[in-house]
Amino acid sequence: MTTEPIITARGLTKTFTVRKAVVEAVTDLDLDVQRGELVAFLGPNGAGKSTSLRMLTTLIPPTSGTARVVGHDIAADPAGVRARIGYIGQGTSAGHNQRVRDELLSQGAFYGMPRRAAASRAEELLESLDLAALADRKVQGLSGGQKRRLDIALGLIHSPELLFLDEPSTGLDPQSRANLWKHITDLRREHGTTIFVTTHFLEEADQFAERVLVMDHGRMIADDTAVNLKTTLAGDVITLGFASEQDARAARIPEGTVDGTTVRLTVDRGDLVLPNLIRTVDGVTSATLRQPTLDDVFLALTGRSLRENEGVNA
Repeated sequence: MTTEPIITARGLTKTFTVRKAVVEAVTDLDLDVQRGELVAFLGPNGAGKSTSLRMLTTLIPPTSGTARVVGHDIAADPAGVRARIGYIGQGTSAGHNQRVRDELLSQGAFYGMPRRAAASRAEELLESLDLAALADRKVQGLSGGQKRRLDIALGLIHSPELLFLDEPSTGLDPQSRANLWKHITDLRREHGTTIFVTTHFLEEADQFAERVLVMDHGRMIADDTAVNLKTTLAGDVITLGFASEQDARAARIPEGTVDGTTVRLTVDRGDLVLPNLIRTVDGVTSATLRQPTLDDVFLALTGRSLRENEGVNA
């Protein structure tokens, strides 16, 4: 297997003209994704995530910059890229009046697969994605979670090396979201598929992704593991309670902020710092430790919350 990154982008930029004004949707995107990674792409509404995916999947051309996806240049060889990737957008891609199995066979034909090979692959996907019992049902009769699993099957019919998912769990109930992510992680574990996913659900990125990319105003502003981002950019928040504001101020805790009868401070490894504070600081009546979230990371980077736009398509 080649050691070349499965995605490489340099200076990828996309501008649009809106009412005679030039809008930069994505600016100077540099990106490397290794084979087998599960990468989460975060950002508020309008940050440029979906535009970035559409460029990488050849759905729209970049204004400038270059990118190679699965060894093929997105501008010079878009057909080579499309033949080797799966793309699952925010909307349901299957025809409402078509039967589930027929949709998979049609998708296989679109990729030039022999009918026998497409039929075999379709049955494999129907089974692995818990759709076998629904194979003869029309798409319009499926639930939201079932439709999303069918979307994944359609994106995987040609056994792509790389799967792009744009907000895959938007609109799903918690159980359907959990089931969908189980299928995604099983797919990666069993077949080594590289997963590149945008999501507004921060818990998903925190739990499943090896790397987290954060975009804001069309620019990449963070790229690291969720653990490192939370440790270096947010930190653990310790809150100590006292009987009075006088006691809180008398504690004189370095880097602590007094707010009435409480003192708050942000530290690394709060699980180790808190016991020592309780032992050495007089007058503590209560203590809490809150470990950071990816929303805290975005707040530290930009001064605002990712959750302000959660659930809104980007």
